[in-house]
Amino acid sequence: MHTRDQIYAATIYDQVTKIREKEAEYKAYGAMAHKLPILIRTAGLAQALEFVNSRGKDIQKLLLKDLATTIEQKDTETLLESVRSVPLSDYMRLTQHIMGALLWYKRFAQSILGVDASEAALEEEDKND
Repeated sequence: MHTRDQIYAATIYDQVTKIREKEAEYKAYGAMAHKLPILIRTAGLAQALEFVNSRGKDIQKLLLKDLATTIEQKDTETLLESVRSVPLSDYMRLTQHIMGALLWYKRFAQSILGVDASEAALEEEDKND
């Protein structure tokens, strides 16, 4: 039997390794992996995920799809529907699981993709210019 962290790490490692093959796009994926936990803390889980789903690039939306898979949701729409409709205790549990998974996305974005938090901030500044 494996811990939730072990399962998340193995799943996310495979996902991020596949993203590395998308040379032109992987930095946006890694940057979103760094920004999404902050967005969740400031705006809340539902608002943050809906924001990325509605305004993100396709590669950033792939992070949502991968996140849904990691926390054992069928797909992005199922994840978003769950976040919108579950009772408070389940919402809090989902937030904990997602934040736990995002920690691994950030770690692997840094180690495998070579994207760190400062690059994520620079990408945001470039987008706003």
